[in-house]
Amino acid sequence: MDAQTCILTRRSVRQFTDEPVSRELLEKVVALAAYAPSWKNTQISRYIAIEDPKVLEEICRTYAPFNARIIGNCPLLIAQTFVKGRSGFERDGSFSTDREAGWQYYDCGIACQTLCLAAHDLGLGTVIMGVFDRKRLQAYLEIPQDQELMALIAVGHPAEVGPAPKRKDVDVLLSWR
Repeated sequence: MDAQTCILTRRSVRQFTDEPVSRELLEKVVALAAYAPSWKNTQISRYIAIEDPKVLEEICRTYAPFNARIIGNCPLLIAQTFVKGRSGFERDGSFSTDREAGWQYYDCGIACQTLCLAAHDLGLGTVIMGVFDRKRLQAYLEIPQDQELMALIAVGHPAEVGPAPKRKDVDVLLSWR
């Protein structure tokens, strides 16, 4: 699939089939996501693949009830984390810009979108979720101290794919000076 088709046809998928996502396929998706640009090529994104139904159920019940319908339906959940203190920082630990520690979130967004586009290109559906009890889920998943939980991404074979929502026109999005 060419890049334009991938961008134009990728949707947030919230309904998945029961077909599992093979480890080989997920490894291919993550290998492609590794090519996402990042601050000084720091490549701070990390991924935890969760497929254990009991763990998914506990996440739904205790840490992400708002997204329980999606998480409870997906065969695989990815917890995206990032290595803290690298993106947007100098070697001595000082901030490189006035965005301070905010740049790491930007890099996570680029990596997350790259992962979702790679998954779509390989026939998988994804949806990125940000509503969950981050601190408690981070502890439950035993995220290392040098990392922070950023997003949850449901992954699976799409059961249904809806039409694209209306997009803003270029004249609204783009200005010239």
